[in-house]
Amino acid sequence: MSLIRTEKLTKKFGEFIAVNEVTFTVEAGEILALLGPNGAGKTTTVRMLGAILKPTSGKATIAGYDVVEDAKTVRHAIGLLTEFPGLYHRMRALDYLHFFGELQGMSRHEREDRIEKLMVRFGMWEARKQRLGEYSKGMRQKIALIRAMIHDPQILFLDEPTSAMDPHSAKMVRDAIAELRTSHRSIILCTHNLVEAESLADRIAIIKQGRIIALGTPAELKKQLLGNPLLEVQLGQPLDGLLPTIESLVTIDEKGDTWFRYRTSSPQDINPLLVHRLTEEGAGIITLSEVLRSLEEVYLHIVEE
Repeated sequence: MSLIRTEKLTKKFGEFIAVNEVTFTVEAGEILALLGPNGAGKTTTVRMLGAILKPTSGKATIAGYDVVEDAKTVRHAIGLLTEFPGLYHRMRALDYLHFFGELQGMSRHEREDRIEKLMVRFGMWEARKQRLGEYSKGMRQKIALIRAMIHDPQILFLDEPTSAMDPHSAKMVRDAIAELRTSHRSIILCTHNLVEAESLADRIAIIKQGRIIALGTPAELKKQLLGNPLLEVQLGQPLDGLLPTIESLVTIDEKGDTWFRYRTSSPQDINPLLVHRLTEEGAGIITLSEVLRSLEEVYLHIVEE
C-alpha cells in the first residue's frame, strides 16, 4: 500500500519552478531518501506533502488524503521535522512537548507516557525541566524530532534529522529511525549525509533543479550508473607473467604489481574460469572480491552530469 503518492507535483514561485512534475510513491514500511544539492527542491517537496505549501499543479496524497482538500487531516497524520525547527526558547521542554501533544488531540496520560519514553530514548530525560533556549543545537534538534514523533504518526518527514549533532547523538537518532521502519509507517528522509542515506533508505530519489533524475535502491542506482560490478584479484606473485592468461578472459580496468581489477556481466561464468586458469599458472590467488562502490560515487556521477 502506498502511504505517500505524488503525480506531477509542481510548485512555482512566480516564474521560478522550484519543483517540476515530481512523481513517486512510498510504500508502507519503506524509507525513501531525497538527495540533491541545495536549492534542488527537496524541502519544497516535503512542505507540499506536509500540507504547508499548496502545490501549483499536480496531486499528492498522504494515507489516501489529498494534501489540498484534506490538509487538516494530513497535518494530523504526519510528523514533520524541518531543517530549521522553530522552537519556543522560553518554554521548558516538558511544557513544549505537552503543548504540541495537546494540539494533536492526545490526552494528558497519553502525553506523559509518550514524552517520557521518547525523552529517555534520546537521552533527554534529565534535561526535561530546562528551557529550550539553554539547550545545545544538537539537543534542540532532538527535541524537534521528539515533537514530530510525539503522536506516533503513520508518516514521517525528516529534513536533515542529524544536523548539528555529535557522532554519538547522530547514531542514536539513526538507530531510532531504523527502528521506526515498521509495516504500517512510511518515512521520507532529506539529507546531505550520503552514508546515512545509504544505511537507512530502501530507495533513493535524487533531485536536481526540481526534477527527479534518478530513483531506485542503492544497488540499482550503482548498477545503472556505474556499470557492472568492479572485481579485484590479489595475487601472491607479480602480475606481469600472467597478463596473457588474464587478458584472454577479461579486460583489465586497473592493475598494480600483484593485483588487477576487471568488470564482467557474467561473473558466475567468468570468475570460476579465471580462478581455474590462474591456479593452473601457479598464481597463488590471495583474494577475489567485489570492490565496494559508495553512494557518493553515484550521486556525484548524476549531479555532475
